Amino acid sequence: MISSDRLPPDAAALDSLCAALAERSAATSRDGPWQSGGFSLLARSGVLAAFLPADCGGTAADEPAILGALTAIATSCLTTALALTQWASACRIIAAGAPNVRAVRLPPLARGESFTTVGISHLTTSRRHLTAPALSATQDGSGWRLTGNCPWVTGADACDTIVTGAVTDRGTQLFFVVPTDSPGLDIAPPLDMLALSGSRTSSVAFHNVRPADVIAPAGGGVRTGGLATTALALGSSRAALALLDHEADGRPALAPIAAGLRAETLALSARLATAASDGIDPEARDRLRGDANSLVIRAAQAALTASKGAGFVAGHPAERLVRESLFYLVWSCPQTVADAMLCQLAGL
Repeated sequence: MISSDRLPPDAAALDSLCAALAERSAATSRDGPWQSGGFSLLARSGVLAAFLPADCGGTAADEPAILGALTAIATSCLTTALALTQWASACRIIAAGAPNVRAVRLPPLARGESFTTVGISHLTTSRRHLTAPALSATQDGSGWRLTGNCPWVTGADACDTIVTGAVTDRGTQLFFVVPTDSPGLDIAPPLDMLALSGSRTSSVAFHNVRPADVIAPAGGGVRTGGLATTALALGSSRAALALLDHEADGRPALAPIAAGLRAETLALSARLATAASDGIDPEARDRLRGDANSLVIRAAQAALTASKGAGFVAGHPAERLVRESLFYLVWSCPQTVADAMLCQLAGL
């Protein structure tokens, strides 16, 4: 049981959790962690509670512990780790709400009795070039009505609520908690993606939908490209390294390749730990993310190359790792990070 204010109290607890998540990874990659039992494991282990404040059923783990856990979980099952980051983002917004909203919403989420997710990409990277907001909020008496679209919502058809943001006619951003059974809410079938289709990512349309709760104005806007994305990239890199190590058994020529990638992974992990403890400015944070993106793609391709033809067959771990590595090129990727990667790919 992981119950300390740090996460986890010992490495064995996290290892046990990650082993159990790995055993369910095939089912999770198909059906998502909501149906496979992955989220139940996170709840029972105390991982979900670690993200939440102590006055709402949580244990309020510190940032280094949270990022360490995310890295380990991503090594075992990236689909679960992705869903967890979206759950955590939704919970973080709810935690900024009024005391009555926090008290009602957060404890069941900590216990895994209900599921939530977040739909805010339209406030960050999606449709920023368009004049009209993707999702608008219109005041209706003492409440609100939401109209528009959230294009990327992880686990929309598996969760009980969606936390989203909308723009009022005065140009103010507000956050809302919307039950997924709300009249007028239309959840499209999950997208069939290059990788991580088990995340059940969908487009969600709002047709004059009345939300359950208003959270707060989005002070300072919505942050993108945080440290969690780097943690997951390092987790995927570790998974590729494990496969490369397996292929290196009895093949001495692969040993220096694995050693070089391992040293780079350890160095980036140390930079992430320092950033989590001491803070990091946006420019340095984006450089760290860009370096992690580069590493995860190269580590996955090294694992595929070492696996030879067998790794090119659908279902082989190397094939999956290569597809999943490409996810980091498009997920919550700040423009500076994308530009740097494009220059690297072009040899500029």
